Amino acid sequence: SILMQRRLFLYNFRNLRKAKGRRETYLCYVVKRRDSATSCSLDFGYLRNQMGCHVEVLFLRYIAAWDLDPGRCYRITWFTSWSPCYDCAQHIASFLRSYPNLTLRIFMARLYFCEDRKAEPEGLRRLHKAGAQIAIMTFKDYFYCWNTFVENREQTFKGWEGLHENSVHLARKLRRILLPLYEVDDLRDAFRVLGL
Repeated sequence: SILMQRRLFLYNFRNLRKAKGRRETYLCYVVKRRDSATSCSLDFGYLRNQMGCHVEVLFLRYIAAWDLDPGRCYRITWFTSWSPCYDCAQHIASFLRSYPNLTLRIFMARLYFCEDRKAEPEGLRRLHKAGAQIAIMTFKDYFYCWNTFVENREQTFKGWEGLHENSVHLARKLRRILLPLYEVDDLRDAFRVLGL
């Protein structure tokens, strides 16, 4: 099935602040081609990481095989259960530089930080600098995913307790990560002056 089972979506995309045991990354995607003022959907579906290969790399291999027309503009939208690790962020940034006619929007349920490396924030900054639009999933994004990618049997999406609060918390955290370093230093100085 090209649609994800409800239980898989609800378990893997839940935006918990501490999501222990959720080791797989799921990626729901929509690929569109822009033709002047209109857009045409080319493909949609979902993937998950496979043994030895992260889902982001799997998708990049998949889309690279399409032999995209360099004279046309394409937009890819991802909804991922985890933000990309540092290495995947590097692969995605490199891919975007190779395809200037392609834009990528990434909506993430949770932020991934590897225990032994603190490189993931830098990876997200590089990905953002390469032109990817990155954001945390909100209720509206979950609602869209539920209706587009999930075998929902016409049941309406109902958010879980804490969905909004966790989205706001993660969005603030992502914003701090993406702030240019001089702005972070300015904020630290301002907080110091205020005694905070």
